[in-house]
Amino acid sequence: MASIGYARVSTLDQNADLQHTALRAAGCKKIFTDHGVSGTRASRPELDKLLDHLRDGDEVVVWKLDRLGRNTRNLLALIDDLEGRGVHFRSVTEGITTTGPMGKAMLTVMSAFAQLERDQLAERTKAGMAAAAANGRRAGRREISAGDRNVKRARELKAQGLKPADIGKIIGTSRATVYRYLSLDAD
Repeated sequence: MASIGYARVSTLDQNADLQHTALRAAGCKKIFTDHGVSGTRASRPELDKLLDHLRDGDEVVVWKLDRLGRNTRNLLALIDDLEGRGVHFRSVTEGITTTGPMGKAMLTVMSAFAQLERDQLAERTKAGMAAAAANGRRAGRREISAGDRNVKRARELKAQGLKPADIGKIIGTSRATVYRYLSLDAD
């Protein structure tokens, strides 16, 4: 029996180091990691490779349930598929394993609560955005024009030969924002 890890981060600028450390401590010699892939997608390249790699008697280990699936139906279907292939499942953080009936029951309950939490968060986010809109505020980044004082300052510093990262430190913005400022058409 081999314990094989699966890690996932939703955006490319996140890193999976915390997950990798926990999975190695849980006995995983091999870890498949999806970077910049939402858990709502049914097809994830590294998860697909993991599923192809598994053999009867193996164990799939994740750091948390939500790394494997973002909704209860998807998560339970995936685990049913694993069980049908003779593969066990373990979640390190929740302490859940499918090696017995109690673990399977806990998995169902925990994934249902995780789904409820995500649904409530989405509902609160929508309500907050609606309240903000009712008060005349818009979601998203504010619009800027080429006449904005930070845009002008960024251009001045760029003309002096400074790099975008250094300009960002001086005017208090990120390097990406400096690039956005510099790409605006001049008035």
